[in-house]
Amino acid sequence: MAFFIETLFGGLMAGMLYSLVALGFVLIFKASGVFNFAQGAMVLFAALAMARFSEWIPGWLGLEGKVIGNVIAFIVAAFLMFVLAWLIERLVLRHLVNQEGVTLLMATLGITYFIDGAGQTIFGSDIYKIDVGMPKDPVFLFENIFEGGVLLNLEDVYAAGVAALLVAVLSLFFQKTPTGRALRAVADDHQAAQSIGIPLGRMWVIVWFVAGITALVAGIIWGSKIGVQFTLTTVALKALPVIILGGLTSVPGAIIGGLIIGVGEKMSEVYIGPMVGGGIEIWFAYMLALVFLLFRPQGLFGEKIIDRV
Repeated sequence: MAFFIETLFGGLMAGMLYSLVALGFVLIFKASGVFNFAQGAMVLFAALAMARFSEWIPGWLGLEGKVIGNVIAFIVAAFLMFVLAWLIERLVLRHLVNQEGVTLLMATLGITYFIDGAGQTIFGSDIYKIDVGMPKDPVFLFENIFEGGVLLNLEDVYAAGVAALLVAVLSLFFQKTPTGRALRAVADDHQAAQSIGIPLGRMWVIVWFVAGITALVAGIIWGSKIGVQFTLTTVALKALPVIILGGLTSVPGAIIGGLIIGVGEKMSEVYIGPMVGGGIEIWFAYMLALVFLLFRPQGLFGEKIIDRV
């Protein structure tokens, strides 16, 4: 039983991190109707910025405390993500208003390769470390209930807590603030939103910046766990099944989808993997997404589109 609980907790922690990456896709699609293929590149770019600035800034300013250096590095990296959002809106999106979805999708593919190249040019292509002080030593819980206790990684717990807090803040932002409601109006109809005075360009900068902050937090957490390297972009690929399960427009759906995939892939790898030679964790999420595409393409919480003729 203790091993089952350890596996369950591990899946839940991984699922929260998948959800955090998936949120970037959901936020931009929810607010602009654009499926942002560049989210994975944004996670990598933000993580590279955080890793390199946390190395450079203490030397530039003569700082000795790691905490102050990390805080300043986070602020600088967040500002860099704002500049990136502004450039994307100014140079790309404002010229593609009311274009077909496939046109916007191809534009985000171009943005992906540009961000990848810019990240290597500015920050380098080595493997870098992010140390934000999250504890890495495991702890044993419930020792009085289970023999030997339940092994839990504290870093995963902290990461899941940060992800949950960010999700709650974003949910409140979209549901309760005037800006959040304006972003939803922009997603429904660009021309109608402009006709009632909603500044389309400013809304797109805001949502891409929010997605950039989400990418930065996800990049910091994943970079702290596995190091900042270009395989981080594959984490974003795992977020695609998450949004298929949860629905492209649902913030809670991104969370539920991430938890389902995180738990499902861990459980299947541990309990079914040995029977078939392993490797289930690699393809489980995509097979589950395929099943949903066949039988419920709008996902668990997505809106079902009905065309009336």
